[in-house]
Amino acid sequence: MTLKRPLIIATRESALALWQAHHVRDRLMALHPGLQVELLGMTTQGDRILDVTLNKIGGKGLFVKELEQALLEGRADLAVHSLKDVPMTLPEGFSLAAIGEREDPRDAFVSNKFRQLSDLPPAAVVGTSSLRRESQLRARYPHLDVQPLRGNVNTRLRKLDEGLYDAIILAAAGLKRLGYTDRIASLLEPEQSLPAAGQGALGIEIRSDRVDLLPLLAPLHHRDTASCVRAEREVSRQLGGSCQVPLGVYATLNSNLLYLRGFVSHPHGEPFIHSQVTGTPDNPENLGQQLAQALRSQGAEHIIASLG
Repeated sequence: MTLKRPLIIATRESALALWQAHHVRDRLMALHPGLQVELLGMTTQGDRILDVTLNKIGGKGLFVKELEQALLEGRADLAVHSLKDVPMTLPEGFSLAAIGEREDPRDAFVSNKFRQLSDLPPAAVVGTSSLRRESQLRARYPHLDVQPLRGNVNTRLRKLDEGLYDAIILAAAGLKRLGYTDRIASLLEPEQSLPAAGQGALGIEIRSDRVDLLPLLAPLHHRDTASCVRAEREVSRQLGGSCQVPLGVYATLNSNLLYLRGFVSHPHGEPFIHSQVTGTPDNPENLGQQLAQALRSQGAEHIIASLG
């Protein structure tokens, strides 16, 4: 397929978002010789408000609304997102056309003084932007002082280097994509810190009526990653997952079996409930619904209601 004009990708202007947009641009141009692709850089409300935690200003949807407006107005053809930043239910008229192959989905422990979480002494200050990470830290390491940390990856690393924190927790995928693998002191296995739904995967969003773009984007779609993150996102959708709810969910696919686990907690780490289900990847949303029901049976909705 060829377009008579350049394909426009809407993207946030953070270093990580630009890396992701350039990655998709380069893949598309390699797959479709002669295709011209340009970027439309934008600053979202989530980028502008950095002195308040996301759960207090409307959640992760603040990172995508301006990009969706550009799609709606025809100023861009597609938008590239970190899938964990995409609301579980898209606004009417938009769809995810492709889900890219997942990078490392784990959380990363970053510190200039310590090698791993268990090395941190009592009252050590740990920075994170996520209630999901905060609740798991408080549940497993109640002696730590967990403090909010906003900003892009470079800003968070700078605050660590300035001595404002003893350690910070970031997504490993972002650090690796930006070439900061050497900043990772250790990786947190899912048993230590269960990832967010879609963590490490890229989502390509289009207007639902732009079916002309589907053949162009189809080669970027990674089926196994999509099965996993569709199951994860369904759990979050069923439970009303947002930045206000400490919820982690992670799926792995092995020998045609999808293993899905999740938790819901209060930000203070108590109560903390978790469960898991296993099934085939043929209907990942069904597995997501099963896990959500298992968490409900343990009181997930009572925890979520208490956070309202």
